[in-house]
Amino acid sequence: MVQRLIKAISTLVFKLAQFKLVISDAKGKSITQELKDRAAQPLLGSKIGDVIDSSVVGISGGKMKFTGGSDKSGTPMRPDVHGGVKKYVLLSHGVGMKNIVDGNRIRKLVRGNMVTEEIYQLNCMLVEGSLPVKVEEDPSKAATKK
Repeated sequence: MVQRLIKAISTLVFKLAQFKLVISDAKGKSITQELKDRAAQPLLGSKIGDVIDSSVVGISGGKMKFTGGSDKSGTPMRPDVHGGVKKYVLLSHGVGMKNIVDGNRIRKLVRGNMVTEEIYQLNCMLVEGSLPVKVEEDPSKAATKK
């Protein structure tokens, strides 16, 4: 009995959150950042439209707003579906819909507006502050690569 319990505990894997963050600014520039484990924990439970401090992701002196995202299977998040669940909803326009003829409605699978462990990509807009500038490579190293 004890050995069985030890084996069950040793095979139990705790899944921590991992996100790919796409952060954009008002000028149209964007950067991609990957957050894993403890760095991703502060984002869990937030919703689309929430404004958080950007120092959580390593950008000092700014605020960012969640605008959307998708899960590992590509299912988009919708701001009007509450919670972190997947649901089939009847859509006529908006997120998760392609261009269709006016008047047609389609039942599509979408994810709720809450950030959970199943979310893979999060889209954010920088409300205050600026994106960090990329450090360019040394020209001598770039010449040797060619």
